[in-house]
Amino acid sequence: MNLRSSWVAEIGQTREDTRLTQVGVTTMTNPVQVRSGILPGSYEGLHRMAGFWTFGSAAMSATVSEGRAVIQGEISQGAYPVTMPTSTVVTLAPGNAQYNRIDLIVLRIYDGLYDSSTTNSAKVEVIQGAAEQNPKVPLVPARCLPLYEVLVPAGASAGNGGIPWNTALKDLRTPVVSLGGILPVEGPVLPGAYPGQYQDAGGALQRWDGGAWVSYPQALGGILPSSASATPASYIGQYRDSTNGKLQRWDGSAWVPVVQGPYLVDNTDYGDTTSTTWTSTLLGRATNPLTLSFVAPPSRTIAVSFGARMKSNSADHYAFMALKLTRDTTVVGDLDDEYATIAASPHLVSASTTRRFTGLLAGQTYTFTAFFRIIANTTNLKAGFDNTFIKVDPLP
Repeated sequence: MNLRSSWVAEIGQTREDTRLTQVGVTTMTNPVQVRSGILPGSYEGLHRMAGFWTFGSAAMSATVSEGRAVIQGEISQGAYPVTMPTSTVVTLAPGNAQYNRIDLIVLRIYDGLYDSSTTNSAKVEVIQGAAEQNPKVPLVPARCLPLYEVLVPAGASAGNGGIPWNTALKDLRTPVVSLGGILPVEGPVLPGAYPGQYQDAGGALQRWDGGAWVSYPQALGGILPSSASATPASYIGQYRDSTNGKLQRWDGSAWVPVVQGPYLVDNTDYGDTTSTTWTSTLLGRATNPLTLSFVAPPSRTIAVSFGARMKSNSADHYAFMALKLTRDTTVVGDLDDEYATIAASPHLVSASTTRRFTGLLAGQTYTFTAFFRIIANTTNLKAGFDNTFIKVDPLP
């Protein structure tokens, strides 16, 4: 088998062995030991990790692809770098007549200094599990790196179709990188070794803060992209780009829009009034009054526009529309002729007004209510209103 390792054979290590297997320090787990794992990389950069990729190549045999790996021994044994420059084939024993079993395909180091082996070597081999009604994964020996689990069905053999490789293999490979490198996460997410270590977790760059992996945008105070919108928030005041394209802020319990609104309400029913005092009810309308609630933005400032198609049945009489602003039961902006929308025409004309409000309480809910009247109604004329609307725009 063309699987090479350095610092195992007592004699006969070649320069080629040394060149192929020296990978340097890999992902640390503590000041002395490193993770066991596969070095990432693939042909043409198409995949994170192609080393030791395994696929079924015959009824009871699998091909294990070329690759490089590091296998950590006990703390006093050091790490064993291995390289397999060409693929190899492993064959599994036929299945039990009654029960399924789980086998492991592994990289294994035999070192006579620490075990009973008579030859110091590195091997790709199969560890056979026990056939049981509920089969378990076999125990992994020391200096052994699992690559794949293989579910061997009861009765599987070369003569009856063998192992269904498309569903039988479970990938156990995990990557390792040089010290300070960004680890591409495959398989289980393991704790970091030191604050400031980085890993790429499925497209999100993360930093180990000493107790948890923190996504890169969170650590910097940047804006989480919409692709990571499911990532939990880390602190009050964090921002994210939501999936609906609106910037949101974490308030401690929920993601809320950074800028609320704009807000709009309208009523397309025609209604009229003969009242010379302010009224919020128009005769002939199915729905009264016309109201619009909004949340005051952090700037505490909004612009409100309102208007209608209006008439007064006479050029000598005026139709008025104005807004009252309230917060709960408190009147914040009362009705005022100076800020009203006014029209004097026997025909419907379009009229609107925009007004700025400032000094609001950020985060509080306010309500605009539309009021109407006619001045002066000496001949009992009516002021008519159609297509009435209120629109609130938060200002920066």
